[in-house]
Amino acid sequence: MLNVQNLTFSYKKTPVLKDISFKVKAGENLSIIGESGSGKSTLLNLIYGEFDLNEGQIFWKDTEILGPKYNLVVGYDFMKYVHQEFDLMPYITVAENISKHLSRFQPEESKNRTNELLKVVELEAFASVKVKTLSGGQKQRVALARALAKQPEIILLDEPFSHIDNFKKQSLRRNVFKYLKDKNVTCIVATHDKEDVLGFADTMIVLENKHILEQGQPEQLYKNPKTPLIASFFSEFNIINEQIVYAHQLKVVENSDIEATVIYSYFKGNHYLIEADLNGKKLFFEHEKSIEKDLKVYLSTSE
Repeated sequence: MLNVQNLTFSYKKTPVLKDISFKVKAGENLSIIGESGSGKSTLLNLIYGEFDLNEGQIFWKDTEILGPKYNLVVGYDFMKYVHQEFDLMPYITVAENISKHLSRFQPEESKNRTNELLKVVELEAFASVKVKTLSGGQKQRVALARALAKQPEIILLDEPFSHIDNFKKQSLRRNVFKYLKDKNVTCIVATHDKEDVLGFADTMIVLENKHILEQGQPEQLYKNPKTPLIASFFSEFNIINEQIVYAHQLKVVENSDIEATVIYSYFKGNHYLIEADLNGKKLFFEHEKSIEKDLKVYLSTSE
């Protein structure tokens, strides 16, 4: 397992992370969320051994992860890291970028494995295309396949689908996370996208003000958000009587203590998100139809 113990880190004199501790079992998927600048990418870099810790220790099984003070070459054979700079070889093909990391396999096995990974990242049609001609999203998919080629025990993903358009993102996300589960690869994902978390993560960590604000199962944190930051990651929400109430938990009723005036209706596909005014503050709720501007509505919470 991955064992992070009392990790503290600063860039020069700027503290970034303080007293961070958590464990991830082999084959589990952990999501790390938090606002920009909360230390998500820094935490991945530290787990990979890019930097030296100020305090604490990181272990993968019995191996301590050490930084550049102790390792001439950063990284470990059992771990792969896919950051937002892909570091691909632009003048060779997609298939060659992947197969280059399969030299220990027999030629036939290497070819089969390359084809398997091309299928996982949905790039079969681009196998013979040089990487320099690809879009940013396609390069991100090549980087994912290349990281998986050596069958790592643990993979670190920093915003792994951020460059990929919506036409491919959903199926690709399912393919990659299913593949990692099937191969029992431990996965740590830093993300700002709830779709990377819901349905895939076994546990999640919320970073705020250099510390772990909350950690637990996504369903648990979604259903019982302890702070507005956590609620805002998942969905539109309101604070009503000092309680966090998601927009989908408010329903239009004939009469109630919550009377709001409609400002705007946003079409969201299978529903409308209604923006309203409640005593000078914005309030959001979901409704099956658009509601006329300036109309007064009564709302009730549905648990």
